[in-house]
Amino acid sequence: MISDFILPQNIGKLVSGQVPEANNTGYSGAGVFVFDDLVLKIEKISENNDATVEMMRWLEGKIPVPKVICCEKDNEYQYLLMSRTPGMMSCDKYYMERPELLISTLALAMKMLWSVDISGCPRDRNIEVELKEAEYRVENGLVDIERTEPSTFGERGFKDPEDLLNWLKSNKPDYEPVLSHGDFCLPNLFMEGDRFSGFIDLGATGIGDKWRDIALCYRSLKHNAEGFYSGKVYSGINADRLFDELGIKPDFEKIRYYILLDELF
Repeated sequence: MISDFILPQNIGKLVSGQVPEANNTGYSGAGVFVFDDLVLKIEKISENNDATVEMMRWLEGKIPVPKVICCEKDNEYQYLLMSRTPGMMSCDKYYMERPELLISTLALAMKMLWSVDISGCPRDRNIEVELKEAEYRVENGLVDIERTEPSTFGERGFKDPEDLLNWLKSNKPDYEPVLSHGDFCLPNLFMEGDRFSGFIDLGATGIGDKWRDIALCYRSLKHNAEGFYSGKVYSGINADRLFDELGIKPDFEKIRYYILLDELF
């Protein structure tokens, strides 16, 4: 509930008189409140807050991302007010039932990221940065094993998050740097009609390996098609079509690596 928070004065004025809808999609842990033309994201203060806002401002005009309207902090929270991205999540039933449109548009969005000149990009999310953050999460017991793939840990998988982290450190893939969204999953990719309308949730965006986005998109496509989240199965979706649309051959070793890395986040 937005009433649980005491909004900073500037943000309170900008949303005064509007009744938001809470959006609980995803696992970010943030409070997200959707107004007619604005979105307010409230999250605990962390080192990542300022970097995300800086990244959003740098991306403005380069690719379709929310515009930062106002950003305030108190002793506990950051309050980020931004423009609302038009359209619907690409995992909406409308698009899941139109797999050719869906997959071609996801590939277009990924190519859009790759087309951005990364010189001057204010944030680096290379594999060493990712592994350092993963190590912090493992050491501080922040990995939720209940949210991981059934085969990641256990009898046929890794013993525990530390075991997985050690494997990731010893098996780093070749690095192919591009502008990476960092969480290229269907709920973070919006479509309006038959076109791509924007990226949201840019907390992990920066220079990163192209295969991280490919891996998370591939997994997200398969999970949404298999009813992993909604329980509804969409039999017409073939996630392997993504590679045809991207014009590349799949590298399933790198895909597996980045899916396993994401298990620690």
